[in-house]
Amino acid sequence: MSKVDTSTPPGTPTPIGPYSHISKVGTAITIGGTAGFDPATGELAGPDVGSQTRQILDSFQVMLESVGSDLAHVVHVNVFLRDMRDFDAMNAAYAERMGDHRPARTAIGVSDLPKPGLRLTMNLTAVTRD
Repeated sequence: MSKVDTSTPPGTPTPIGPYSHISKVGTAITIGGTAGFDPATGELAGPDVGSQTRQILDSFQVMLESVGSDLAHVVHVNVFLRDMRDFDAMNAAYAERMGDHRPARTAIGVSDLPKPGLRLTMNLTAVTRD
């Protein structure tokens, strides 16, 4: 039977509930819903969707590195947008951080998010570099 390892590495935002950011089984990695909080300050990276998107992807990079992966090994991303009018700005920031890697992605409009000021959250699946 495969063991599920969970973790929340240093340099990432503190989870807002009873969960770890990362679950890993073998080479498969799942990162739960992540918002654009600056881990150094605990504050939102900015009020706009672009700054929050960049912060989420920066946090994902730190999380992925902690389990032997990186953004180039992302398989799928879910994006949960508070306002679908932010779609183009989110895409611009997303493309900036993801470079040429274009994993499968789903964007969903949601009616609310768990903290004031959040424009979006994201989660992902990835694999290790091995």
